[in-house]
Amino acid sequence: MPRLFTGLEIPSDMSDALARMRGGLPGARWIDQQNYHITLRFIGDIDHATARDIDAALGEVHREPVAVTLDSLSAFGGGRPRAVIARVAPTAALAELQADQERRVRSAGIPPEGRKFTPHVTLARLRDASPMDVADYLALRGAFPTMRFTAYRFVLFSSRDSVGGGPYVIEAAYPLG
Repeated sequence: MPRLFTGLEIPSDMSDALARMRGGLPGARWIDQQNYHITLRFIGDIDHATARDIDAALGEVHREPVAVTLDSLSAFGGGRPRAVIARVAPTAALAELQADQERRVRSAGIPPEGRKFTPHVTLARLRDASPMDVADYLALRGAFPTMRFTAYRFVLFSSRDSVGGGPYVIEAAYPLG
């Protein structure tokens, strides 16, 4: 059974810039830069027939290209940090693209996503990282350079069953515009 999710790819020049932020954080498992992406909808482990239904449903998405801005570094997990991320500034166009995919995936029989959509790029997964070390890491990189790009497609990724972080394979691409 494939494990699927939809997302936006990160341009290589931005991936290079994000990868330069790696290091200096005990307990961090840094994501390979070729696996940087913005998840739009996690689908999960599904059978091949459902995967075909989802592919067909996603092929019906008709949206304009989406402007994307990465505007800061942050962390998920509060007192027990679990990831370092590059935050994506929320926009109506990005939220509408995600909501359209949510509706289509649900129409293919997948349960609703239980988590609120928070657009981001995961840079590292954390294990036993102290909140103070994470705060120090973020403070040292406080001058995050705003990065912008336009997404002209979204993709259906697959991943192997693992602890996360890739490798990810593009199974299908869907144009925007």
